[in-house]
Amino acid sequence: MKKAKVKGAVKMSKKTIMLVCSAGMSTSLLVTKMQKAAFNQGLDAHIFAASASEADTNLENNPVDVLLLGPQVRYMKSDFEKRLSPKGIPTDVISMSDYGLMNGEKVLEQALDLLAQADKKE
Repeated sequence: MKKAKVKGAVKMSKKTIMLVCSAGMSTSLLVTKMQKAAFNQGLDAHIFAASASEADTNLENNPVDVLLLGPQVRYMKSDFEKRLSPKGIPTDVISMSDYGLMNGEKVLEQALDLLAQADKKE
């Protein structure tokens, strides 16, 4: 991972963060808030949302660095982990409070923490 100091923050190479929820609609506002937080931190990140039914297609067609699940689809976590862990793609569930409050900064931080943990394992 390329790193350079930018305004007191660590800048990484571009990362792709995929959020999955029931229909893909409820995460659209969260994605916007995460994009704003990434921009404010000087991070180059592609953040997008997909419905649970479109998740597999998106994973096949787009390189993804981290997958976050909305609380309403938390039951899918183990299935995604089984398939994505061997590829080095971390998966987690967004906390109910951060999701409900649409806290883009905290959810972005969660994604970046997962990426940092995955990098340590390599």
